[in-house]
Amino acid sequence: MPESRLIPSIDNRLGALLEVSRRQGSLKPKETVAKPTITISREFGCEAYPMAELLRQQMEARTKDSWTLMDKALLDEVAQNHNLSEEILHKLGDKNRFIDEFLSTFSSRWKSEKDYYRLLCRHIIALAEEGNVILVGRGAPIVTTKLKNCFHFRIYASEGFKVSSISKRLGLESGEALTLIERRQKERDRFIRDFLDRDPYDLSFYNIVFNNDRNTSSKTARTIMDYVLAQ
Repeated sequence: MPESRLIPSIDNRLGALLEVSRRQGSLKPKETVAKPTITISREFGCEAYPMAELLRQQMEARTKDSWTLMDKALLDEVAQNHNLSEEILHKLGDKNRFIDEFLSTFSSRWKSEKDYYRLLCRHIIALAEEGNVILVGRGAPIVTTKLKNCFHFRIYASEGFKVSSISKRLGLESGEALTLIERRQKERDRFIRDFLDRDPYDLSFYNIVFNNDRNTSSKTARTIMDYVLAQ
């Protein structure tokens, strides 16, 4: 299955993340005003990553600061690599003051993957607290909902848009694309419900929701940037 083509290689992005974490670890003293963090939730088949990359570029151009883009693949790679995970948490300070209390409010149905997702949540919250980061997927809007510096957005689209997008990006027939979309969306919904005991379709988590049929990646990125920087 060519699904990996939906997300660019993580090698360069890992290098960029390490460089950002090293710079953050060397800053003295810590900034008193929290920098903004942006979280993106999306239905499978929406074009979230191209939009998030445009958003990163636009935020860097406007703020003159470095921004980090973290998606599922990059978060998983960090969490699975113990040495890398420890280094990043150390550089970012691992200051997750409410993580245990926060996670204790979620589902008690966690089993073998509980400790892994707890570590993933630590990374998500550490990065979100640091700011200047765009977090895509992995329940980031829900995990960071208590953080005052976070702004949350969701992208949805019609079945036709998602089928067309996946067909083009993965070279699949429409029927194959639809089957993939339905399977992956069920997996995502189950992940949020099993690990966080929350409804990913609850719009109260989000500042703005975008229809991908009616908003291009460029327009969505520009709108998010203007919204966040106007606060």
